[in-house]
Amino acid sequence: MKTYKDNYLLISFIVGFLVWFTATILFRIAGHYFFIVDNPLIMLVLYIILIPALGFISTSVFNKFNLNNPESIKAAVAMVLPGMLLDTLCIQFFEKLFLNMPESYSKTFASWLMFAYSVVLLFGLFRKNKK
Repeated sequence: MKTYKDNYLLISFIVGFLVWFTATILFRIAGHYFFIVDNPLIMLVLYIILIPALGFISTSVFNKFNLNNPESIKAAVAMVLPGMLLDTLCIQFFEKLFLNMPESYSKTFASWLMFAYSVVLLFGLFRKNKK
């Protein structure tokens, strides 16, 4: 018999998709207001803000299902998978999808995305088992 906890991978995948979808819409509509590649301070803040934001989201999922370390790693992978797959298209068609930002931003955008996915994976990898 399946328990509530057995759905953690599906829920993690859905959470990851929703985060990707929300962020993509935000960048599509207003990316040019806050993703300013020419300003190192703004970019530094955007990289740093990912750590607590994505740490909170991923840890919330881990805690909701009371996941141990191996389960947290699997959940983190499930969270980043939809975004990693869909962002390959977003980066490939950057100039068509993000009309409000110059194509030259695409490399920095890809770097920022890879950092974001790494943050989630690191939170899953280094999660401490609850006593």
